[in-house]
Amino acid sequence: MESEDILSFIKLNSWIFRTTQTYLDRVLKKYDLSSGTYPYLLRLNHHDGISQSQLSQELGHDKAMTARTVCRLVDLGYLRREKDTANYRANKIYLTPKAKSVIPAVKSDINKLSAVITADLSDEEKAITMSSLTKIHSKLQDFTHHKEEL
Repeated sequence: MESEDILSFIKLNSWIFRTTQTYLDRVLKKYDLSSGTYPYLLRLNHHDGISQSQLSQELGHDKAMTARTVCRLVDLGYLRREKDTANYRANKIYLTPKAKSVIPAVKSDINKLSAVITADLSDEEKAITMSSLTKIHSKLQDFTHHKEEL
């Protein structure tokens, strides 16, 4: 890939990210959620009662960001914290009935965005895109965790 192509690739990825974040922030505002908070609800919807530390790890967020986001979602009535009886320093995080009631609507809003993004892609193109993005994500994780030189 030539230097100009690489810059275009990075610029396009950045634009897609910002555009999807802006859309999600707008449509999720009615629930007092944002592009940064909804992943917590969706993750807990699949694994309710995990520790705050595990939630942070599974979402790929640092512990400070997770603590702030969980605190905000607790204040909004979407989550509740309980001390882990096996580890007094840890908190287990649970969805509240309020969170469980909005998750289907949040998923619907995300699915609408996904449908727009993929409308002109064949099933094969969708599979190739997901495979490529997964590989890119994996390489970036390795790079940022090991601080390797390019």
